[in-house]
Amino acid sequence: MITIGQLASYVGVSVKTVRVYHAKGLLPEPERDASGYRRYSAGDAIALIKIRTLAEAGVPLVRIRELLTASDTEFQQALREIDDALVARIRDLRATQKRLRKLSAGRLAPLPAEVVDHLEQLGRWGFTDRWVDLQRDLWILVFATHPESADALFRDQAQSLARPEFRQLFLAYDRAHDLDADDPTLPDLARRIRAATQERYGSSAPAQVDAASPIPALVQDDVNASSPAWRRIDTLLRGTGS
Repeated sequence: MITIGQLASYVGVSVKTVRVYHAKGLLPEPERDASGYRRYSAGDAIALIKIRTLAEAGVPLVRIRELLTASDTEFQQALREIDDALVARIRDLRATQKRLRKLSAGRLAPLPAEVVDHLEQLGRWGFTDRWVDLQRDLWILVFATHPESADALFRDQAQSLARPEFRQLFLAYDRAHDLDADDPTLPDLARRIRAATQERYGSSAPAQVDAASPIPALVQDDVNASSPAWRRIDTLLRGTGS
């Protein structure tokens, strides 16, 4: 028979943890001996090892209490389910670890080769480094959060910019970054962008991510915050300004 301190030490938990398990009804409290101390048996140690192992696997204490009174068949089935969940969790953690290592190396996410080629082409077309960096960050975000629709979105933009008249509009938009918000050329630029978009898509909606996604609004908010002129153009395109 051993004391609570010895039990905790042998199993690798704190005395406080043992007392929590007592309070939660996971580990029955033994009777006190003549000296007033609680004495624990080998069976108590085995039960505590089970509780600690399940808790470390992320099993809620309420579920652990159920498992301790389950039949052997039910217990083994539960262990298999817990093992499957751990395998999935380990896989997710390894994927997260890879992303962290890429972040540490200065690479937020790998972009498809065609996107990288497109970004290089933007520079050759005369877009500023600021615009190319903005587009790179945009595609990293889209491919990370909406991989199921990112390819279609990218192809749509690439096809648009391959058209000289459309490209010239966005070159003008890029260069408008440093203009004042009240620059008289902005309304005309917004009008031409709206007209070109309507001509490009007609009655169809442009390709976009899930309508419920907050990503487009987040991106537009960042774009608007970087330039009062861009914010004015966005307001004009939405038809909420003059």
